[in-house]
Amino acid sequence: MLRPSHRRWTFSARNVAFLVGLLLAVVLLLLAGGTLVLRHDLSQEYEERALAIARSVAQEPGLADEVRGGGPTVDGPVQRAAERVRRGTGALYVVVTDRRGVRYSHPNEDNVGELVSTSPDAALAGRDVALVERGTLGMSARGKVPLRTDDGRIVGEVSVGISMGAVNARTRQLLLVLGLVALGALAVGVLGAVSQGRRLRRTTLGLEPEEMADLVREHAAVLGGIRDGIIAVDAHGRVTVVNGEARRLLGVAPERGVKLKQAGLPEVIEALLLVEPAPAGTTCVLGDRVVVAHRIAVRRDGHDLGHVLTLRDRTDLDDAARELEATRALTDALRAQHHEHRNRLHALGGLLHLGHVDQAGHYLEELTCDLSGASGVGEPYLAGLLAAKAALASEAGVRIDVSGSYVDGVLTAPLDVVTVLGNLIDNAVRAAGAGPRRPAEVHVTAVSDGRDLVLHVADSGDGVPPEDVGRIFRQGFTTRESGTIDHGIGLSVARLTARAHGGDVTLADPGGPLAGASFTARLRDVLAPAPQDELSGATR
Repeated sequence: MLRPSHRRWTFSARNVAFLVGLLLAVVLLLLAGGTLVLRHDLSQEYEERALAIARSVAQEPGLADEVRGGGPTVDGPVQRAAERVRRGTGALYVVVTDRRGVRYSHPNEDNVGELVSTSPDAALAGRDVALVERGTLGMSARGKVPLRTDDGRIVGEVSVGISMGAVNARTRQLLLVLGLVALGALAVGVLGAVSQGRRLRRTTLGLEPEEMADLVREHAAVLGGIRDGIIAVDAHGRVTVVNGEARRLLGVAPERGVKLKQAGLPEVIEALLLVEPAPAGTTCVLGDRVVVAHRIAVRRDGHDLGHVLTLRDRTDLDDAARELEATRALTDALRAQHHEHRNRLHALGGLLHLGHVDQAGHYLEELTCDLSGASGVGEPYLAGLLAAKAALASEAGVRIDVSGSYVDGVLTAPLDVVTVLGNLIDNAVRAAGAGPRRPAEVHVTAVSDGRDLVLHVADSGDGVPPEDVGRIFRQGFTTRESGTIDHGIGLSVARLTARAHGGDVTLADPGGPLAGASFTARLRDVLAPAPQDELSGATR
């Protein structure tokens, strides 16, 4: 059995019903007030009309003399004159009395000679009276004036009445017109309310207030709970959403509804929000953070509603990648040293096996005196990195020379040092390999200066064009034509990392035997004294 469904009115329907009800109440109140005002004004108007007719009758020549000298008769001159005026003006009655209140005229001839039903004292006292009063013919708007002779003596009164039925009929006519006007206004108001309700429903996507409140709470919970930064901009270029993670990454908190140009966002973020085509996986640097940006267009029914930029912080991932790179470099270096040590032992064993003892002795002396390019770099992270980069560079036809390097101590921030030196070497190897000079070379010098580490990397490439000198450290600048998203941030990250340690990365004058680019980096307080066992091991 199906239960009857009790469908609730939607918010827009309730809003329309409320507006229509409010308009109806206002119209009814206006009609009621208009009726009272109209009836009052019409009553006054008819009272003044009755008073004017009464004055006109009172000024009839000889009328006062007829009342003073003759008696009340149904066919007398007073009755005839009064009835003539009554029929000509459409009044309810025209009554003429003497000072005693005896009627000399009346529409009903039986009442001629009778006393009036209302007091004539005010008119007999010389005052004009206008009022609504009930008499023998019913309610009427009345005008009463004194009847005077030529010498000014009051000999009676003239009373003229206009039926309130005429007042009511005129009131109904005016109310009909007013009602039609009010009905038109009500119809316009209803149409406006219905149109507003439909617009409200479209604007709210048909959601009820409770649903919108739940949606806002869910929206806030989602934006606050995700790990990505979210920046939304509408079709008019106004910032509509910036979640907490985006504020942390940007370092600013733009207000909702502010124009994009006035939001104080970093230039790189403004560019990502405006550039075409939309960035998808673009890496950029924000302060001390490395983020990956994606931009998504928001459309509905074919209309552009704006776009959303997501920022994913991958700084921790880069730190882990650098640590993995340093560990891999150290492992590669150990593997290379093991391979070289085994080859040397084979050669020494062969000499001894063949009885060439003197040659074996000389060979041992050469091994003892042989200082490889990285012999002055006892720090394991640096030695491993240099060995690994040298192997990779050799595959690209580039030779790395680390002669002149000497580092006394161990690194306290190996990941940051690997980031700076690794980026500088990678750029140098790439430039040397693409340059015209052969053999392609890269000279690397790592020198300790107290607790500071000074790095110098020079290559045999084409160098930096003069017009690019001021741009090489700018994020996104690259001389490569590849569309890989990570290009253009190596030098920017290296400088940012060095400055985080109170140092810097600068472009130095080429000088020396190489004519390519030359970079110098200084990282402060990244070295600590080596443990005693390492020092004794190095001495042995």
